[in-house]
Amino acid sequence: MDASASDFILFRKVGMFMTEKQFKKGDVIFREGDRGESLFQIVDGVVGVYASYGEAGEQLLTELSADQFLGEMAVIEAYPRSATAVALADVKAVEIQSGEVSEYFKSQPDKVMDIMKHLGGRLRELTDDYSDVCATIEELHLGEEKPERSKSLIERIKKFASVYKSSRNADRLSAETIRKLDRTGHADGFTTNVEGYSKGTILFREGEKGDCMYDVHSGSVGIYKAYGLPDEKLLTTLQPNQFFGELGMVENSKRSGTAVVMSDNTSIEVIYEKDLNELFRENPVKIEMILAHLSHRLRRLTKEYMTACKLVYRVSDAEANGTVSEELKKEAENYQAFFYD
Repeated sequence: MDASASDFILFRKVGMFMTEKQFKKGDVIFREGDRGESLFQIVDGVVGVYASYGEAGEQLLTELSADQFLGEMAVIEAYPRSATAVALADVKAVEIQSGEVSEYFKSQPDKVMDIMKHLGGRLRELTDDYSDVCATIEELHLGEEKPERSKSLIERIKKFASVYKSSRNADRLSAETIRKLDRTGHADGFTTNVEGYSKGTILFREGEKGDCMYDVHSGSVGIYKAYGLPDEKLLTTLQPNQFFGELGMVENSKRSGTAVVMSDNTSIEVIYEKDLNELFRENPVKIEMILAHLSHRLRRLTKEYMTACKLVYRVSDAEANGTVSEELKKEAENYQAFFYD
């Protein structure tokens, strides 16, 4: 049952920018493909997020509970809903309409970090899933004969093939979001801690625990794996108006690569969690940029995850039909894991 049509859904205004809603078990809170006109924060209960809900190939993507957000990506990036949200038990949630999100954050600035941590947690979980499917691709080892598969590998192949079959590739770029992000340079308006660096400066090392994020104002920064070792690899080069290192700030997690300044006179803004409230008061557009960056990164990683799942599905399907081609073998052998700064 859709939220808009349910006779059982109760709601009351709990603030200038918030409406409290109650959903019965089985109620659909929003559907895949709907316009994203609001986001929710769960007060009580459990919500399931599904791809292809109610159809063949239905897939439970994740479960969300008290204090977690849902529907935020569609609002932040002006996208259609990428999945269907269903109450798995009686749910109480606070709804914030898209036009009131900025005012909501102004009235409760601590919620900015809450939603960043929510997006960061989803990124970390998806990164783990993506690493798992990439490891599965490495283990495929397509040969002339049908290979013997371990039980665990067979189960992983089935899982990722199922994920691909149930997905709808909702990765359309939002022109509105792109215009919004491009309208203002990252160095415009109020900034926090802007520092200048010379070529070769190491900003952080792979494996170090992070506590801040970075915003490139001028110059360039390289992100490396195994920096300074024989198997050193440049993963990406960051240019002005790009963020990086945000998971270190929102999760205090270990750095996944080494950040090295690539050019002299590079100017970088260093942003700590303690800076966010002041930054939001003085330059709210910068906070919108950071949220959009996190959301876009999650969408990009989701797209790459689905691409990898599709490859596993194609291999599984070709093996079942005895149609494994040399081209498919080569594609599986040469698959390169995607890195997004």
